[in-house]
Amino acid sequence: MSRPQSPPSAQPRPGRAAFAAFVGTTIEWYDFYIYGTAAALVFGKVFFSSTMDPGVATLLAFVTFWAGFAARPLGGIVFGHLGDRVGRKTALVITLVMMGLATTGIGLLPGYAQIGVWAPAGLVVLRVLQGIAVGGEWGGAVLIASENAPKHRSILYAAFAQQGSPTGNLLATAAFFALSALPTPSFLMWGWRIPFLLSAVLVIIGMVIRLKLEESADMQRVLARKRTVKLPLRDVVRDHWVVVLLAAGTLPVINVTYFRSTFALSWATKELGYAQGTFLGILSISLVVQFLMQPVGAWFVSKVDMRRAMCWILIPEIVLMPVMFHALATGSYWVAVAGMCISTIPSAMFYGAVGGVLARVFPANIRYTGLSLAYQLSALVVGGGTPVLAQAILNATGSIVGVAVASGLYALVSLVCMLALLNRTGYRADELSTAERSDAAEWGAEGGSAESASDGPQQPGDGGALKPAG
Repeated sequence: MSRPQSPPSAQPRPGRAAFAAFVGTTIEWYDFYIYGTAAALVFGKVFFSSTMDPGVATLLAFVTFWAGFAARPLGGIVFGHLGDRVGRKTALVITLVMMGLATTGIGLLPGYAQIGVWAPAGLVVLRVLQGIAVGGEWGGAVLIASENAPKHRSILYAAFAQQGSPTGNLLATAAFFALSALPTPSFLMWGWRIPFLLSAVLVIIGMVIRLKLEESADMQRVLARKRTVKLPLRDVVRDHWVVVLLAAGTLPVINVTYFRSTFALSWATKELGYAQGTFLGILSISLVVQFLMQPVGAWFVSKVDMRRAMCWILIPEIVLMPVMFHALATGSYWVAVAGMCISTIPSAMFYGAVGGVLARVFPANIRYTGLSLAYQLSALVVGGGTPVLAQAILNATGSIVGVAVASGLYALVSLVCMLALLNRTGYRADELSTAERSDAAEWGAEGGSAESASDGPQQPGDGGALKPAG
């Protein structure tokens, strides 16, 4: 029996899928990051009582920032279900619209002086909607890029989706950098709202690109064979809970971004005397470094034993984050730039590779749910809590040492969990993972033989020319 083929018009194009993933994640992360920047600079003053202690107001602003992370697992579950049952494309279109509406709503929300406690309440509601949207976006974007790629290049193609994070962050930082020239009263009254309102324009651009996107090759295969499951979350929790927990445990290190951006921005401008525009400029330089190093990380992990690559990447990160805080504390601009950029390299290389690595560890028919659940569980526990934890440590001790130690521990936990996960699921990018071998055997049995699925002609999204693992 020959393998069912998709209609010619629906044949996936890896390059186009990767570009669409990049544009979509750029817009969604721009929306998500402008909130973090505004929380550090503005929200404590605009959405909370002026009689409140400034440190407490900043802490509460960071708590609203965390609310988005708390909602992300819900987004991962809801859109993971939709993406595994109906298709990756449908889920990604909805997440983009939801994010745009929530972000624009924040830009229109009156402050505490106008509507009292309804201001922070409305802020939390809109932030939760942002969290639900981005909770469904990340896994789908990684899959639309990696599942349309030749398997031996899937980690590298998945990095296109990851590139949206530094690009969105850079755009968010640039927007606030440009507005930092405004007088403070004007910035607090209306200037900070402009980046949020611009989201509406960006979403329209993203929708034009995303609506033209084809469904991923692996998902087309699942739908053609009627291999969708009724409740993907149930299957993930019942059969793959260890993999989910290990995958979630690999991810704390990516949240050092919030030590560098959200927390460090607040700390450097309020405690160290950096001008707002100066520190936003430092952040922008480090984001360029992140953008450049992410694909290098994906390439590196694709070429060698992934366990060895992760050790080379993450061990330096354990010591470099404390070095970064020391560099900022010197007050020297160029020392701060060097410390920020050098500490960015390992986590950027890790982030560039991790999406593609984790996409390999779940079967195709529950992959969206499994990948999203792992990522968003980590975001819930670690991500949004990072600036809250850092600010609480600083408030309690008056010293940055505890914050620096916590940031190093993030990398250590990620390394231990990554090594355990790779030992369980496969550690060579040129071999099929455990989950991919299972898919290849099932598809091959229906299409002729398991061997044909793993050794047949290379197609986008196919098991292709990869070797079955030993």
